[in-house]
Amino acid sequence: MPSPHSIYDFQALSIDGKPADLASQRGKVLLIVNTASECGFTPQFGGLETLWQQYREQGLVVVGFPSNQFGGQDPGSNEQIGAYCQRNYGVSFPMMAKVDVNGAQAHPLWVWLQSEAPGILGSKAIKWNFTKFLVGRDGHVLKRYAPNDAPSSLKKDIEAALAQAAA
Repeated sequence: MPSPHSIYDFQALSIDGKPADLASQRGKVLLIVNTASECGFTPQFGGLETLWQQYREQGLVVVGFPSNQFGGQDPGSNEQIGAYCQRNYGVSFPMMAKVDVNGAQAHPLWVWLQSEAPGILGSKAIKWNFTKFLVGRDGHVLKRYAPNDAPSSLKKDIEAALAQAAA
């Protein structure tokens, strides 16, 4: 496979097992988040849903990728995770099937995200649940956010990204 040039070069599986081609989101601003249902940051689902509701008409798409790699904090099946997120946080934004975000089995999208926007001191590995990546309308990573960055603190960056014309 040729090396990816943008987020549109990736596919994933939705939480209900259907193929999800990220090229279908071309021209939108994406907020990609690794999530977990049993984490101290789990209440961020509510803030992510608020962002989705507030900005989706302007072109924001929030995409959650459950991962069980940090403290085993998302042990359920995709079906259980989806039901939990909907029931407890009213999540209506797209959720993908559970993936690894680090290591040999990491989903290729997450390998690419890490190389596009390394973390503090140039580290690439995802450190914990709810690491967030903001992707511009051109399909390239604009910024990486730490797990403790509240979704509401991203509004200014999201608004700036939404104001940019699609490439």
